[in-house]
Amino acid sequence: MNVFSRDRYADESGGLRDRFSNLPPWVRWGAPVIAIVALAFLGWLGFEAVGAKSNLEQARNNAQKAKDALLSGKSEDAIRFAQSTQNYARKAQAATQSTPWNIAAAVPLLGSPLKTTQQMSDVVVGLADTVLLPGAQMGAGISPDKLISGMRIDLNLLRSEEPRLSELSAAAAKLDAKSQAIAEPAYLSLIGDARSELQEQTSRLSKLLQDASIAAQLAPSMLGGDGPRTYLMGFQTPAEARGTGGLLGGFGILRFDDGIPSVNTLASNLSLRDATADVDLGPEFNKVYGWTNPLTDFRNSNLSPHFPFAAQIWKSMWERQSKSGERLDGVFAIDPVVLSYVLGAIGPVTLADGEVISADNVVELTMSTAYLRFPQDPVYKDTNARKQYLQDIAGAVVKKMTEPLPSPRKLLDALGRATAEGRISVWSANPSDEKLLLQTSLAHAVPDDAAPYAQVVINNLAGGKMDYYLRREIEYAADGCSGDSRNSTVTVQLTNTANPDGQLPNYVGGSSGLPAQLNIKVPNGTMVSSVRVIATKGSRLLSVTSNGDRTQAITHMENGHPSFEVQLAIPPGQTVELAFRLSEPTSSGAPQVPVQPLIDNPRVKISVPEC
Repeated sequence: MNVFSRDRYADESGGLRDRFSNLPPWVRWGAPVIAIVALAFLGWLGFEAVGAKSNLEQARNNAQKAKDALLSGKSEDAIRFAQSTQNYARKAQAATQSTPWNIAAAVPLLGSPLKTTQQMSDVVVGLADTVLLPGAQMGAGISPDKLISGMRIDLNLLRSEEPRLSELSAAAAKLDAKSQAIAEPAYLSLIGDARSELQEQTSRLSKLLQDASIAAQLAPSMLGGDGPRTYLMGFQTPAEARGTGGLLGGFGILRFDDGIPSVNTLASNLSLRDATADVDLGPEFNKVYGWTNPLTDFRNSNLSPHFPFAAQIWKSMWERQSKSGERLDGVFAIDPVVLSYVLGAIGPVTLADGEVISADNVVELTMSTAYLRFPQDPVYKDTNARKQYLQDIAGAVVKKMTEPLPSPRKLLDALGRATAEGRISVWSANPSDEKLLLQTSLAHAVPDDAAPYAQVVINNLAGGKMDYYLRREIEYAADGCSGDSRNSTVTVQLTNTANPDGQLPNYVGGSSGLPAQLNIKVPNGTMVSSVRVIATKGSRLLSVTSNGDRTQAITHMENGHPSFEVQLAIPPGQTVELAFRLSEPTSSGAPQVPVQPLIDNPRVKISVPEC
């Protein structure tokens, strides 16, 4: 029999029609209607999804334009773009709150990405309404051109705007908390990536506005609004690494009187050669650093990365050495990279002999060329010519900074960039001011909290200037949040980029700083470094490896945090990778990885879930 015969097919199809006609009407017609409704629902949902995506993208683009316009001093454009951001954000929010979206988002698991998108759109609307637009409107009244007139900073303007800045900071902090609480989507990595990006942006914005608000509170008093203020301004030299950045190479005395800055003293570090400090930094500090004589040898005064320690030592050294009876109100610290950013804003300077110092050459000149041009045996036998050369450069830059500025905006942008990179440190002798400073990155303080923490600190042990050639990569990774403790790893990759076939002056590539009793000889150009990881409070070291081989570490404490130190030598052209494996408490808070301000801006990767 032919199973595909026409007659059999007709019989069967007729039987099917008969059986279908015998079904209840609601069954016969309900299924097609449900299918049509489902298709219509999906179409509606798809339409809303396309609209939400498009509007969120437009909101992001306009927010960036508003930010750029604000930084460029185009206040009216900033307000217009902020209003457009607000408009697009509200359209996106309306799409994600539509009926089909709410229905689909309520479906367990399946609706997870839609729920996440709803929460994201709510945060974006909040940013536009309570931060971006008010910030753009305020920016029109507190622009750098209005804030700085000639050489004077308008401290009254800062005082008047401080309450509004505090309101913006509080609003941004609330939105950041709301952003961090956005649910992670169960699937769709695209939504997950957008969520992470938004969380990172709100976190940065919240910190930026917090710092701005604190700066507005601090600036009037610290910049002489309540009477003249005097500060030591230290010039750190990262070519020889120290915990706070670099060796104290020189300093100036910076004064502020009602917002007007002046610098009338510049000196090399040799003026502190016999200086001593009369400060008590506690038994923990003495145990870790006391053997290096930090209170009597300025070269070892800032081995700790905790800037308040170095600042108090420098303050005391200068006051006792100057014998003038004058007291300092605080300490600032900068480095040659800061000078390069400043020169990019104010233009180049010309020395008495006609040499032009610019943003493009100041770092190389001060941290490399000067040592090649004026080589000398290192231990307090530096040629005065090199010291004077570096002092002349600093003096020319400072002089131009304290003259009427061609563009206050560019200078503030340059200082903002330096601050973001951690290249400006500030300590105040006024306890109330210092309390506020400790809430900012300017303090460069090892924090007294239990949040996840990993700071890599490098100190030059050889006494040369080899850290000009140092390049770093840092990674901090940790397990999840289940349990009271978790394993973590801090990986540090250090590269000596000096030419292996070159020969550097002994002052640069030698190792005369190593104790003679150790009888250690290393080839010219070799970095000899102390590398420490300051870890989360309560952490334990499980193991440490150097290029995969297990090695020993020295355990210390730093402001309540455990630290683990490895000492190593890196020949020219070589790379060493250290891996510190730890057991740390599963503590709450955002992970912190402060970066020591050296010549490079290292790549930092953080893979630590926030608990």
